[in-house]
Amino acid sequence: MRVALLTREFPPDVYGGAGVHVGFLTPELRSIVQVDVHCFGEPRPDAVAHSVPPGLEHANPALSTLGVDLSMVDAVGGAELVHSHTWYANMAGHLAGLLHGIPHVITAHSLEPRRPWKAEQLGGGYRLSSWVERTAYAAADAIIAVSEGMRADVLDCYPELDPARVHVVRNGIDSAKYHPVRETDALERFGIDPDRPIVAFVGRITRQKGVGHLVAAAHRIDPAAQLVLCAGAPDTPEIAESTAAAVAELSAVRPGVFWIQKMLEQHEVRQVLSHATVFVCPSVYEPLGIVNLEAMACGTAVVASDVGGIPEVVNDGETGLLVHYAETEPAAFEAGLADAVNELLADPARAHAMGEAGRRRAETEFSWATMAAQTVDVYRSALGQ
Repeated sequence: MRVALLTREFPPDVYGGAGVHVGFLTPELRSIVQVDVHCFGEPRPDAVAHSVPPGLEHANPALSTLGVDLSMVDAVGGAELVHSHTWYANMAGHLAGLLHGIPHVITAHSLEPRRPWKAEQLGGGYRLSSWVERTAYAAADAIIAVSEGMRADVLDCYPELDPARVHVVRNGIDSAKYHPVRETDALERFGIDPDRPIVAFVGRITRQKGVGHLVAAAHRIDPAAQLVLCAGAPDTPEIAESTAAAVAELSAVRPGVFWIQKMLEQHEVRQVLSHATVFVCPSVYEPLGIVNLEAMACGTAVVASDVGGIPEVVNDGETGLLVHYAETEPAAFEAGLADAVNELLADPARAHAMGEAGRRRAETEFSWATMAAQTVDVYRSALGQ
């Protein structure tokens, strides 16, 4: 079986969960089937890279994306099946299916109707991205949701879909690459004291990730703990400005606030997660949340919102604590985050036990090899095998 896998992100250019997913899933898929990866960006040895066509370099990002998609469509002849990830590549998959007469499988990492704030970033392009997603989903031979919660969202947003075409294959974790470490050099380089309690966040600065809620909650978190925000890649200048102002206000009233604004190397992320007493995921929308699996694999207790697929990863009371999120009650959510974090900071033995339970769960239930085998099963069903 020859599969053309279409994605915006592919290592080393990874900035979000979809890129992490594709980066780890592809090697496992290649151990089962032939996979040709087509991605956006600069040339690389293990994928075919496609750049924005001349004349569209300064167009609305949605238009330039469609230009890249057309290049992908032209390049995938000979594939037996095409598999697209995110709206950025969905139209390429849809048109490739039509042009080459092959099945199109989509992995749903997020949904445009669930992210209305993207209009701030894309302007009118958000209407195009929404149209792309709806069109591709309607015609796809199979859709893979990364959680049961995501599957429910897909069917809620697109009720015309046949539920039998929407499968669940969860995100995974490479527990050999994400594991507890003793090294502290990266922490010390950032000025973080590894011997003091650490509350950590790793994620992009976007409304989806809820970093603003965490910064607000931190005013109530035990000041003896350090707050380490590994947060960069803001969606818009306005979000960057508001985040900077909120962090500055927090730093003025409590010690131990560290804001790391660059994309960390994997070994640096391992150190932050391994030495954290608590990892916090305050997302307001999260189809699954690979970062929670990364924290669990590093042996760290998780405090997270109860949205989307997060409850399928974080076992409330066993591997961490879940906090209810309601869009109409932000203050209650922020208070709940602070209370949950303080509860674990006050009982480090309990936090340690949760971290150990999380590590076991990541190892036994979320391997990428298992996820790859399940993905190939979806391929075979789409091909009628």
